Amino acid sequence: MPGPANPRSMLHATTAPADAIPLWLPYRRPRADAALRLFCFPYAGGLASAYRAWQNDLPGEVEVCAVQLPGRESHWVPPAFTSLPRLLDALEEVLEPLLDRPYALAGHSMGGTIAFELARRLQARRPPVHVFVSGTRAPHLPDPRGPRHALPHDALVQELREIGGTPPEVLEHEELMSLVLPLVRADFELNDTHVHVPGPPLDCPLSAFGGAHDPIVPPETVEGWRPYTCGGFRSRMFDGDHFFLHTHHAELLGEVLGELRGHCRGVQPSGRSAQPPEARIR
Repeated sequence: MPGPANPRSMLHATTAPADAIPLWLPYRRPRADAALRLFCFPYAGGLASAYRAWQNDLPGEVEVCAVQLPGRESHWVPPAFTSLPRLLDALEEVLEPLLDRPYALAGHSMGGTIAFELARRLQARRPPVHVFVSGTRAPHLPDPRGPRHALPHDALVQELREIGGTPPEVLEHEELMSLVLPLVRADFELNDTHVHVPGPPLDCPLSAFGGAHDPIVPPETVEGWRPYTCGGFRSRMFDGDHFFLHTHHAELLGEVLGELRGHCRGVQPSGRSAQPPEARIR
């Protein structure tokens, strides 16, 4: 599935940049009093809805912006990107109006790579205050599984079964899989064809999280993120597999909020109770 030849022209061909924001951020709740924005990027085959709970469980000082990548749900145009540089081009354009206040980037698995590479692009002019990567290998560590986007149908289904995160009833449903697999292939191709280019470390802090029982991203590959920032590094392993993002939701949000709290001081969230932010994490 080829990505669009010119992501910027494709964006304008369908909608103006300002009107594109609801397509890319379908669950965003604009908050004029938010101290910062947190842009969240999903894993391969994932949807923005993976982060919907973050909106409810993080305090109002944080405006959660869960990114819906193209080619899924209501964001069918442009098609799913198979090139990370082209995706980053489009993200830079559509998110530019929302970088008018402090912001952080977070991503899981493929989303972690997107968050990190976007932070590198934005560092010179509007750097983030923090980058969070979870379930993501450090950029210089190759995936021993090799390329996966060209796997035969049955092998690709087995790959998803081994990774976890996809309900068995979906894996066994032919019609559903005919919709899921093209998207998964496109996302895998984006990952498989990405070549890391060494460069200066990030100036902002970077937090890396992993699952102690993750067969895809073992603990040592998470610790490998340390050299990629000179602004402070922190890692933590959770007692879960690759999808600890969901199974250890409250603990993970506690870590994220702990890092962002310093940027939220003095801002009173509107329409929320006066209890401490950590008390609102379920």
